[in-house]
Amino acid sequence: MAASPARRVTQAACFLLFLFLFFYVCWPYDAKLQTSGRHSTHWTLSELNADGTVTWQREEIPSWLRETKDLVYVIDGAAANDQQGFLGGFTKGNLIENGLTLQPLEALSADRLSQMLVSPGPWTLAETSPVAWPSHYADHLHQKERLPAELFLSIDPLVSLSTAIASRSWVGSLACAAILLVICIFIPRGFCGYLCPLGTLIDLFDWSVGSRLSRFRIEADGWWVHIKYYLLLGTLLCAVFGVLVSGYVAAIPVITRGMLLLGDPLQTGTLRGWHQVPAIHGGHLLSIALFFGVFALGFLRPRFWCKYVCPSGAVFSLGNLVRLTERKVESSCIHCDKCVEICPFDAIKPDFTTRTTDCTLCQSCGGVCPVHAIKFVARGDETQLKLANDPATNETAIGRRGFLSLAAGTTAAAVGSGILVHSIGSGGSTLAGLAEPRPVRPPGSVPEAEFLQMCIRCGECFKACPNHVLQLEGFEQGLAGLWAPLVNADWAGCESSCNACGQVCPTGAIRALPIEEKRVARMGLAIVNESTCLPIAGIAACQLCVDECNAAGYQAIEFTQVHTQVDDLGMPIEGSGFLAPVVLADQCVGCGLCQTRCHVINVKQAGVLKKSAIVIAAGEGREDRLISGSYREKRDQERTQRQRRVQDDAGDFFVPSDESEKQESASPQPAIDLDDPFGLGHPSS
Repeated sequence: MAASPARRVTQAACFLLFLFLFFYVCWPYDAKLQTSGRHSTHWTLSELNADGTVTWQREEIPSWLRETKDLVYVIDGAAANDQQGFLGGFTKGNLIENGLTLQPLEALSADRLSQMLVSPGPWTLAETSPVAWPSHYADHLHQKERLPAELFLSIDPLVSLSTAIASRSWVGSLACAAILLVICIFIPRGFCGYLCPLGTLIDLFDWSVGSRLSRFRIEADGWWVHIKYYLLLGTLLCAVFGVLVSGYVAAIPVITRGMLLLGDPLQTGTLRGWHQVPAIHGGHLLSIALFFGVFALGFLRPRFWCKYVCPSGAVFSLGNLVRLTERKVESSCIHCDKCVEICPFDAIKPDFTTRTTDCTLCQSCGGVCPVHAIKFVARGDETQLKLANDPATNETAIGRRGFLSLAAGTTAAAVGSGILVHSIGSGGSTLAGLAEPRPVRPPGSVPEAEFLQMCIRCGECFKACPNHVLQLEGFEQGLAGLWAPLVNADWAGCESSCNACGQVCPTGAIRALPIEEKRVARMGLAIVNESTCLPIAGIAACQLCVDECNAAGYQAIEFTQVHTQVDDLGMPIEGSGFLAPVVLADQCVGCGLCQTRCHVINVKQAGVLKKSAIVIAAGEGREDRLISGSYREKRDQERTQRQRRVQDDAGDFFVPSDESEKQESASPQPAIDLDDPFGLGHPSS
């Protein structure tokens, strides 16, 4: 701290900012559900004018209604519920004696006019719409996100560069990384020395633990000093062939995933209950082992990962070749070795000059120099510099050993990347070996091949997801899907008021959709198992899935009558049969709330089923995976096409019944194993 106070303060500030963004901004559970708002009952219709203005009367007008300048929503109190009785939104007009005039936002339909004139009321004037979608999670994240939650992921240049190469597309975070690289022209490797939260955590480990154990120490000069360049080469080679591995080795994904698997369970368990923490599997254990392995390297040498291994640091080291400023040593140097001892990046040669690709301009060496012989100046400044190679460094040109080391490292990088490309599948474009049906991905995910090329497995979307709907994939699809996000609908369903996963994704693997778009983005399709669904199987009445779907606002599951008995005259016997669910495929978005409800009640609590009788499945024909474009437009086009088909059928003297339309909407889908609907074998939580 004494040697480089500016660096230590900056490190601490950036580390605290990282923790703030991850554990506070991405923490969804401090969001409050939007209340229904204030309302006033017992209004009567007084007058309907030709211009559409409506006058309502009541003995006393509430103060909030006098003061509000917003819209007022009118609800028919005689209807079965507020949704059915909703008349529409009105603009507040003039206040009159015991009354109020309102102007409809849009011309009322004939049905609404008839309802308004025929209904006896009484009417309710409300502050909020009864059919409005909840939006508390989306709104709350927007309010907290003064800085992007994925800020540190966006400025890791290896993440952006490898993702852009693998997906052959522009990645928005490239601009952030480019800005940082430009800044590093003036402060070489400034990201590593000042900003990187993983480097700060490694410093803390080396100071508190690593410095107390020296038996495993190795020399500062060896074949390992260039590992980071070979890892960078291998990572970029994999990206060229469409396989993204930067998430395994880049600095910020490593610490983000580590915080997810170690810090988030502690936060969730402490604040919400340990039953809310998902079970771990082999993929979790591997990621945790790699995370601790980064720190264990510190037993070999302090900051071993940062100096010799980190491929993100290698990008900045190569950027140092175009630096404008650098460390210089004047002739007043007394060869005391203090600068060599304190340098955290082994960037000082035995003759006290600088290994320019490794220097971060942290200025620790300048802080301990007793004669102030070290300066940080423009690259071309040659004033009063000490002689190079004094004392002798014994460093020579590449030579035979250096050439062999370079050849071996390059070959290892090429062979390793070839093995990974072969193991994962070239570009994932063929999706060879992937289980069918495929895992349900987050809403707004790009097509599966591109998704596997763009997802860096950083864990940011998991952290921002309420109720841990998104969970880490294990080895069910091999390395291709390892640590990628999938929906575990047995655990929880996707909230209709949340679009957080796309907002915090740094690479665009999950599109940043507005909440209105997210609500119609189809993640999968709900499929009813007719052999186990309680009413269809004739076991018991059940409407859990229908109620849950309606409560979420999707209205994608309707009832049909089954097992109705008839008498001798062929007439249905009153009270016989069950109402059973039918999924409307053109309205279902695969949120999984229906599956969650069935699993929690019928499987875990009542124990009447071994598996949920309704499951969400993805795959061909069951999901929308758009790289660009509007999901709402897609839904509108589908609705128009469906109406045209109905009109064409009517032109052929066939009028579809309600039942036939349900059958059309719930058209047969590809076969699915309902005992393992995801094809992944995830344990039920």
